[in-house]
Amino acid sequence: MVLTSRMGEARQRKRSQNIVKPLEPGQSAAAVVARPLIRRSALWICIPLIVLNLAVYSPVRNFAFVSFDDPIYVKENPHIVDGLSWQGSGWALTTGYASNWHPLTWLSHMVDVQMFGLNPGPQHIINVTLHTANSLLLFGLLYTMTAAIVPSGFVAALFAVHPLHVESVAWISERKDVLSTLFLMLTIWAYAAYARESRKSRYLLVMFLFALGLMSKPMLVTLPFVLLLLDIWPLSRLPLDKLSASTVIALVREKVPLVTMAMASSVVTFVGQQRGGAVAGLDATPVTLRIANALASYVVYLAKMAWPTKLAALYPFPRVIPAWQTTASLMLLLIISIIVCRASRQHPYAFVGWFWYVGTLIPVIGLVQVGIQSRADRYTYVPFIGLFIILVWGVRDLVRAHQTRANAAAAAAMFLVLAFAIVARNQVEFWRNSLTLWKHTIETTSQNYRAQSALADEFWESKNANDAITHYLEALRIEPRYAEAHNKLGVALAAQGNLTQAIAHYREAVHFKPTLQEAHDNLGNAMASLGKLDEAVAHYNDALRLNPDDVQAHNGLGSVLDDQNKVNEAMAEYREALRVKPDFAEAHNNIAAALARANKFDDAIEEMLQALRIKPDDADFHYNLAMLLQHQGRMDEARNHFETALKLRPDHFSAGPGARN
Repeated sequence: MVLTSRMGEARQRKRSQNIVKPLEPGQSAAAVVARPLIRRSALWICIPLIVLNLAVYSPVRNFAFVSFDDPIYVKENPHIVDGLSWQGSGWALTTGYASNWHPLTWLSHMVDVQMFGLNPGPQHIINVTLHTANSLLLFGLLYTMTAAIVPSGFVAALFAVHPLHVESVAWISERKDVLSTLFLMLTIWAYAAYARESRKSRYLLVMFLFALGLMSKPMLVTLPFVLLLLDIWPLSRLPLDKLSASTVIALVREKVPLVTMAMASSVVTFVGQQRGGAVAGLDATPVTLRIANALASYVVYLAKMAWPTKLAALYPFPRVIPAWQTTASLMLLLIISIIVCRASRQHPYAFVGWFWYVGTLIPVIGLVQVGIQSRADRYTYVPFIGLFIILVWGVRDLVRAHQTRANAAAAAAMFLVLAFAIVARNQVEFWRNSLTLWKHTIETTSQNYRAQSALADEFWESKNANDAITHYLEALRIEPRYAEAHNKLGVALAAQGNLTQAIAHYREAVHFKPTLQEAHDNLGNAMASLGKLDEAVAHYNDALRLNPDDVQAHNGLGSVLDDQNKVNEAMAEYREALRVKPDFAEAHNNIAAALARANKFDDAIEEMLQALRIKPDDADFHYNLAMLLQHQGRMDEARNHFETALKLRPDHFSAGPGARN
C-alpha cells in the first residue's frame, strides 16, 4: 500500500513537470521565461495554429505577381532577377531603391529568385511560412511570459487569421512585413531572457536581432517603446502600483542604445523616401489634414478590427475630412486612453495593449505622409497584437469576475476565430492577380483614381484598349491632374490612330508633371511621326536630361538624327542605347537600317540576326531581314523569313516577298 502511494506521488510529480504553473502573487513574469516552450499542452495549440494558416492561405501557391509594387520589388527589378550575388548584396546594403532602405528584405527576394526563379508561387509560400512562424512565435512568447496558455493561443490565432493581415501575407512585395515581424518576435524573446538575467551578451543579442528587424522594415523603430511597455506587463519590471523615478530612469536608460539605432534608421528612411519623391509636401497634404486623417485612421482601424469589411489594396487620401469626424475621433481616443489609464493597476495588460496599438502605428499613421494612401491594412500587422491582448485577457477577466461558464467563452472565442478565418480566406482570393485586385479595390472604395488607372493598365496589357481608355478617362475625371493617366491614355489613343488627342494628353502629362520622362518620350515619338523633327529632338533631349540612360529616348533620337542624315550622330545614339540595354532589339534593327543605306549589307544582316536572337517572334524583324537577304541574292533564306513574317502577322504583310503594305 505504501509502495502504491509513493508511485502515485511520483506519477503526480512527473505530471506537474509538464504543466506551466500560474504566477504566484507578486511573482515577476520574467521569472518564468526560462520555462521550456514545447510542452504537450503547447503542441495542441501549435498544431491548430499551423492548420489555420494553411486553411486561410493555401490558395496563394497558385497566385501571380500583381502590378502593385511587385514589378518594382521583384519581377522587373534588375538587381533581384539575377538572384543572389556579391554585386547584388552590395546593392541591397547601400541602395535607397523604391524609397526605402531594407537590405535584408532585398536579400530575401534574391534568395527566392536564386532558389525558385521568377516563379511567384514559391515566393508566396515563403510569405505564408514566415507568417505561420510569426503566429507560433507570438504564442510561444506570450505563453512563456504570462504562463497563460489558452489566452496566448487565442491571441496568436487572431493574429494568424485576421482579415486585415491578408495584405501582409498574400502580397509578395510585403515580404518586409512578415520578415521584420519575425525579428521583432525574436528580439522580444531575447529581451525577455535579458530581463530575467541582465547579462551583456543577452543585451547584445537584443541589439543584433533589432538591427536585423530594422534592416527588414524600418517600421520597427517603435520597438524600444514596446519593450518599455512589456516591462510594465507581463515582465513586471515596472509595476504601475510601485512606480519609482529611479526604476523608470534605469529602464529608459537601458533602452538608449536601441533608441539610437531606431533614430538612425528613421533618418536613413526619411532621407531615402524624400529623395525618392515618396514624401508628400505640405502644399499637397497640409498638416491639419494629416492630423485629421491620422485621428480618423486610428478609429477606422479599430472599427475594421471588430468588423473587417470593404478591405482594399489602396485607400485614396481624402481631399477633406469634416471637423466633426476629427473631433469625434479625438474624443473617442482620449476616452479610451483615460479608461485604460484608470484601469492600469488592476488590468495592466489593457494599458500595455492600448499603447502598443497607438505607439506602433505612429510611424505609418500619416503625420509624415508617404505615398498617396490614407491608410493601409498592412500597417496593422504588428499594432493589432496590442488590441488582441486587450480583447482576450479582458474576456478572461470578465469570465473570472462574473463566474461565467468558461466553456461558453471559449466557444465564442473559437467562433470569432473561425469567422475571421472565413473572411480572411475570402479576402485572400482578391490577391489572385492584378485584375481581381483592382476590380475589388474599385468596388470597395470611391473616387479612387489610382485604382482606376491600375485597372486600365490591366485591360491595356490584355489588349482590351476600349476598356482601358474607359478607365483612364474615369481616373482623369476623378483627378484631372494625374499626369501618368494622361500619358497612358495618350498611348492607347495613339494605338487607335487618334494621334491628335494622344498628343493633347501627352502635353497635359508634361504640364502637370514636367519630370515624367515617359511622356517626353511619347511626345518625341509623336512629333517624329508627324515630321516635326526639331520638336521631337527637344522632347528626346528633355527625357535624357531626366534620365541619361533612357534607351527609348536614345533610340528615338537616333531615328530622328538618321532622318536628318546625321548618320554618325544617329549611330552613336543607337550604340548608347545598346550600352544601357544590350538586349534592346529595336536599336539593332535601326543600326541594320542605317548600315543598309550605307550599302554595308553583311553588317546589316548581322545586326538583324542579333535583333531576332533577342525577339525571335517579331514579324517586322523577319521581314526586314528577308529584304536584306533578298538584296544579297540569298532567295531561299529570304523566302523563309518572309513566310515566318506572314505566319506571325498575316494581316500586315502582303502575300509576296519584297512587297509590304
